[in-house]
Amino acid sequence: MNSLILMFIGLAMILSGYLLYSKFLGKKIYKLSAAYKTPAHTMEDGVDYVPTNKYVLWGHHFTSVAGAAPIIGPAVAVIWGWLPAFLWVTLGTVFMAGMHDLGALWASQRHRGQSIGTLSGRYIGARGRNIFLIVIFLLLLMVNTAFSVVIAGQLVSTPTAVIPTWGAILVAVLVGQAIYRFNWNLPLVSVVGVVALYALMIIGDRNPIALPETVLGIPAEGVWIILLFVYAFAASLLPVWVLLQPRDYINGLQLFIGLALLYGSFLFTSPDLVAPTLRSEVPAGTPSIFPLLFVTIACGAISGFHGIVASGTSSKQLDTETDARFVGYFGAVGEGLLALGTIISVTAGYRTLADWEAVYSEWNAGGVNAFVEGGGNLINEGLGIPTSLSATILATMAVLFAATTMDSGVRLQRLVVQEIGDIMGVKLNALASTFIAVGLAFGLTFSTGTDGSGGMLIWPLFGTTNQLMAALTLSILIVILTSLRRPTWPVTIPLVFVSAMSLWAAVLQVRTLFEAGNWLLLVIDLVIIVCAIWVIVEAVAAVNRARKAPAVEWRDDDADAPLPEYAQKR
Repeated sequence: MNSLILMFIGLAMILSGYLLYSKFLGKKIYKLSAAYKTPAHTMEDGVDYVPTNKYVLWGHHFTSVAGAAPIIGPAVAVIWGWLPAFLWVTLGTVFMAGMHDLGALWASQRHRGQSIGTLSGRYIGARGRNIFLIVIFLLLLMVNTAFSVVIAGQLVSTPTAVIPTWGAILVAVLVGQAIYRFNWNLPLVSVVGVVALYALMIIGDRNPIALPETVLGIPAEGVWIILLFVYAFAASLLPVWVLLQPRDYINGLQLFIGLALLYGSFLFTSPDLVAPTLRSEVPAGTPSIFPLLFVTIACGAISGFHGIVASGTSSKQLDTETDARFVGYFGAVGEGLLALGTIISVTAGYRTLADWEAVYSEWNAGGVNAFVEGGGNLINEGLGIPTSLSATILATMAVLFAATTMDSGVRLQRLVVQEIGDIMGVKLNALASTFIAVGLAFGLTFSTGTDGSGGMLIWPLFGTTNQLMAALTLSILIVILTSLRRPTWPVTIPLVFVSAMSLWAAVLQVRTLFEAGNWLLLVIDLVIIVCAIWVIVEAVAAVNRARKAPAVEWRDDDADAPLPEYAQKR
């Protein structure tokens, strides 16, 4: 099959979702109102609560949630063939991811920018909130530790990406100053910022930087991880407009340029998909496509991490409520386009089926490297950009996305630590909570040695934990919508599907971990399963109470959404 057919069908489906389905959600389900004054205005503090241009905020939200996951997941999942991955990405983006991200953003900013964990306490009770926070904490710990390892690995394997990766920080700071301090024209700043970033990629391609094999007895990977945690610590404490927003915004723009290069290469080369539609004989050790496909591809279809970001940082920067559709739903669209481009790159970027099978000879063999190799080949053939520079562009794109996710992840972990402290009656300031958040992630990452491989210890649980987190977020949305007497079917159907697939995968994982004798992950997996089921049960009970209680009305002049009667009694 020619890849252009797949590309055009995928683009039509995903973009139609934004143009049609997101409008329905905004008008009929979430009822977005331009008259509502968002927390970014009512609680503006210049640090976390900052009214932000919707294009800049989209850049922050999208690159924070994207990371390397919409590349890694699809690049691994095509081991079952390209069709299952394609269907899950396109249908998931349209009917699940966009609805989930928009809903979490809407609900949070209607409650003073409170996190989804806090909202769980508000609508289903303190017990549900405490359990919810456990899942959020573990998920953020997985992201922060694993992404540091992924970034470090790419900086070692692709030394040409080092200069643009670290140079992007300086570009972001200058962009932030230009936008907020000097009020320069946004389009002009955008062009200059993107040109500077791609100039760094060209410089990096010609001047690769490789660390010595060891520095003071620490392997190169470990050195990069240490530097990443030092950076993330500082970045999480800075006002969002200084670094986080402009860095994410510029990365969002360079993503679309990267996507333009990828999709342009598809147009010019018109490659055939060498991978099978459905792979009948998968390598030994490959798990069953059901339910593993639906937790292997998370970002790019639906991801619980998105709800944490939407309610943790993005909701505090929303200028007007109607911007939520562009920031939330279109943020999911960006991920879907990246995931679609990844699927085509890793299934059409090799000359023959034998070449593709050599890469996908075992489970988990694909990933960022397969994307960089396959996509680099297509860009070289289609646009004439040297293979080395093509690989540098794609590797830098993957690293910058992972880095921006780590930035936001550490900031969010800091907020979660503060929430847990409040519950325990311990007041923690931003500095202390950041020390705890970074210290825990740092300790886990180096728990098995100086190479930082400990950062991947609990990563095998990410897929199921992440998707269960999405189910928990959807359950809170159903309670809220029920209280408002609005239709819940757009949320209920995805909730049932995602819950079933995620719990099925988690239970299968219990057996695998037990047989392997991996007691640490077994205990954590069981804790996560129990927590998820508990919260869902609590949510079902809350829905029943909401149905019996009087309807709640939200007015645009409310400083905060009123509690429903049943919640006030709890």
